Amino acid sequence: MRYLWIAGAVVSAVALVWLLVRHRRTRVLVKPVLLGAVGAFLLVTGWLFAVDPNASKQESIKTGGLAAGAIVALYALWLNDRRRRTDEDRQWLESRRQELEIERAEHDRSRVADERFARSVELLGHDAEQVRVGAMHALAGLARSRAEYTQTVLDVLCAYLRRPFDVTRTDEGVVRDERELEVRLTAQRLIAGLLPPADEVDAPRYDLDLTRAYLEYFDLSHRQVGDLTLRGTTMVESNSFHHAVVHGAAYFTAATSSGRLHLHHVVFHRGAWFSKFTCANAADYRATGFLGPNKFADSTFTGPVTFEGCRFAEPVDFEDATFTGGLDLRLAEPAEVRARGMRVSTEHENALPAGLVVEGRDDSGFGLVRS
Repeated sequence: MRYLWIAGAVVSAVALVWLLVRHRRTRVLVKPVLLGAVGAFLLVTGWLFAVDPNASKQESIKTGGLAAGAIVALYALWLNDRRRRTDEDRQWLESRRQELEIERAEHDRSRVADERFARSVELLGHDAEQVRVGAMHALAGLARSRAEYTQTVLDVLCAYLRRPFDVTRTDEGVVRDERELEVRLTAQRLIAGLLPPADEVDAPRYDLDLTRAYLEYFDLSHRQVGDLTLRGTTMVESNSFHHAVVHGAAYFTAATSSGRLHLHHVVFHRGAWFSKFTCANAADYRATGFLGPNKFADSTFTGPVTFEGCRFAEPVDFEDATFTGGLDLRLAEPAEVRARGMRVSTEHENALPAGLVVEGRDDSGFGLVRS
């Protein structure tokens, strides 16, 4: 019993060497661990016998058993940690595999969407109007299913409306391609449908470029838009922008409107440019907010025009503007009006704010507005 600890040390050493060898070759270490536990038991028990021969054998054996149990417990903890790390690695691999599957699926959807977009744009040049209408609906569907295409689809539809459209007015009426007009009306409706409602909070802001386009019964009421460009645009019949919100700049420069123009309750957050604008019918700007710079210089309004209840954050530029059918300029709040060269018809009723008066009258029935 005195030299029992030597046997324990030898067994522990053999177990340690065996453990190192097995660890390099395989992960199964049960036998070396059990041998190490036996060695620890013999080593601790024999050492206690050698140090204190009068010690209780039961206590010495119990302490040796605790040492052996500690070896086994450490091995169990190591196994549990290895199992945990294995599970984590497996979960990471599964997560990465799912991410790759999602990326692959997204790539496939993007490829299909690109092909669908290209095909629809190609069909916009088809001779049959029903094919062109179908292509427009396909583009609108693509924009609704994939938001990143919305601005591009809007650009394509606006480009279609910028295509030349021959309209000839004769004594017998208007001569035009009615089937092509139906296609254009479809494009107008789809453009309005893709824009977010005016009351939607934090909605995306899409730009519309309708420079030199032909618009008939165009309706952007209760919609919000980023930049709205209608330079040189031809508007006929009735066109509605009422209750719209324009976050960017609005350009109606050199545009013409031969029908009624509904611009009441609009909010122009930035510039609203109506310079050299020509309107041959009634124009309604009631309760519209011009929160940025504005310009109506050199504009001509043949029909009645009302700005009743409008708010202007900056001076109103009516220089060299002409109002043939009467002007209602009763603003919601006082604002500076630049009226140099401004003319109004003296044959119609005009409501001007305090500080503006009509002086003189020329042969054509117009008077100059002066402050």
